[in-house]
Amino acid sequence: MLCFEIRSVEARAESVDGLLAAVDPIWEDDDNRPVGDGVQVRGRLSGAGHGRFYFSGVIEGTVFAECRRCLVEVTKAVSSEVSLIFAEAGVDEAEEDDVVPIPAGARELDLRSAVREEWLLAAPMFALCRDDCLGLCATCGADRNTGACSCAPAIDPRWAGLRDARSADA
Repeated sequence: MLCFEIRSVEARAESVDGLLAAVDPIWEDDDNRPVGDGVQVRGRLSGAGHGRFYFSGVIEGTVFAECRRCLVEVTKAVSSEVSLIFAEAGVDEAEEDDVVPIPAGARELDLRSAVREEWLLAAPMFALCRDDCLGLCATCGADRNTGACSCAPAIDPRWAGLRDARSADA
């Protein structure tokens, strides 16, 4: 459960143990969505003064990506500690960049949009299948992790003048 009654949270802290499903409508088309069930959210939500709330916890899940060097499909585990401050609109702190605004008069505090944003920040934009990935050959496109290709090393023509000057000195 990622939605809480504001009155309940004002009265006492709530334990958060919920799932932001991968099929939840909060996700946008271009988002780096989690695979499997979604993003597991665990932590504590408590009041932090009039109209303010504090969430501290962990988000975990798995993301699908392509290796940025060889384009092999990989899955990566994502885990991030999260600390969020929510403030009702009209409270001075609600205008700060690191505060999640709550609509005025809201009866529920929905953590889903804030969890989505934290997930997008924590999930890797560029993944590697392994740290020593050799990538693809720039000439023929062969995966250099599976073996060497028969292409000659590419020579950048912009360096031809320097190469000619060096061979003239020799």
